[in-house]
Amino acid sequence: MRNIVRRALRVLGRSMAMLILTAFSMATPGVAGPTNPSKTVTSIFAPETTPAKMVYDLSVFVLVVTAVIFIVVFTLLTYAIVRFRATKADPMHEPAQVYGSTQVELAWTIIPCLIVLVLFLATARVIHQIQDAPKPANALDVTVIGHQFWWEFRYPSLGIVTANELHVPVSDPARPTPTFLKLMSADTNHSFWVPQLAGRTDLIPNRINVMWFDPRKPGVFLGQCAQYCGTQHGKMLLRVVVDGREDFEAWALAQKLPAILDEDVAVGRRIFETTACVNCHTIGGTPANGRFGPDLTHLMSRHTIASGAAENTEANLRIWVQEPDAVKPGSLMPAMKLSDGDLNALVRYMVSLR
Repeated sequence: MRNIVRRALRVLGRSMAMLILTAFSMATPGVAGPTNPSKTVTSIFAPETTPAKMVYDLSVFVLVVTAVIFIVVFTLLTYAIVRFRATKADPMHEPAQVYGSTQVELAWTIIPCLIVLVLFLATARVIHQIQDAPKPANALDVTVIGHQFWWEFRYPSLGIVTANELHVPVSDPARPTPTFLKLMSADTNHSFWVPQLAGRTDLIPNRINVMWFDPRKPGVFLGQCAQYCGTQHGKMLLRVVVDGREDFEAWALAQKLPAILDEDVAVGRRIFETTACVNCHTIGGTPANGRFGPDLTHLMSRHTIASGAAENTEANLRIWVQEPDAVKPGSLMPAMKLSDGDLNALVRYMVSLR
């Protein structure tokens, strides 16, 4: 009997410790900023949009309710163990037994039902406010397409196609400009999740899902695919860059331009157009019009390559082109196996794509 009591107390102690750690985590602020993205954190406890804040508030409410239930049950159980424990003098001691109490049975039936009803109504209210939110006329539309293993972003109203790094404007409360995402999949199930901006939403083949967020301050927010989608699911990362209005307009204007035609890298361009690269990738202003891989028109405007797996540098580009498995094992990017001279020329051309 004593061993059972000790085990029960240990389990309750661990549960209380987890509860305290969770509450502490919820009080810890997140950090996000474009000037130092290395310090950007992925935290569900630092909401930066209306949907994320609503989900956070609901989570806090549910945690408080369940914490109160835990404390009540823990207190009653501790009292019963201490007050009515067996002793050497009275090893068969038992408290007074109660049978057929209508009041007790009504209490442990009605109270849990009321708790479940309150939690259900609170959750339904948040789901309704997020999913049925009206779409303003000035909202930014972005089509998100999940691929194995990268993200494609299309801006229909701007005529922009990019990959892995989603740029959106800040939404000033005085002049709201939310971003509405249309989520689709090109192959298997994926899940778009940027914890500080919104809850996760799945991308399912032959189905369109939607979500929205209205970031209130500029910054870089990290996320990733939250649905196992194959070998490189863990490295299907994404970055959402929230720009000020002027910065976003400047970015959009630059993205609309065709690729820079630099004669100094003409050799590399010819290599690109005469190898398998042209079958998978698009570069504006060139014959390359592939759809299997990311659009590379403004490749060097991105901070990362391979869907966030590596920093976008010339050295990493060389490795990525020559031996993709060294950066992202299991990716669908084929190894080009070029000679050193052709590889150097091709990488110099790619570095010019700004």
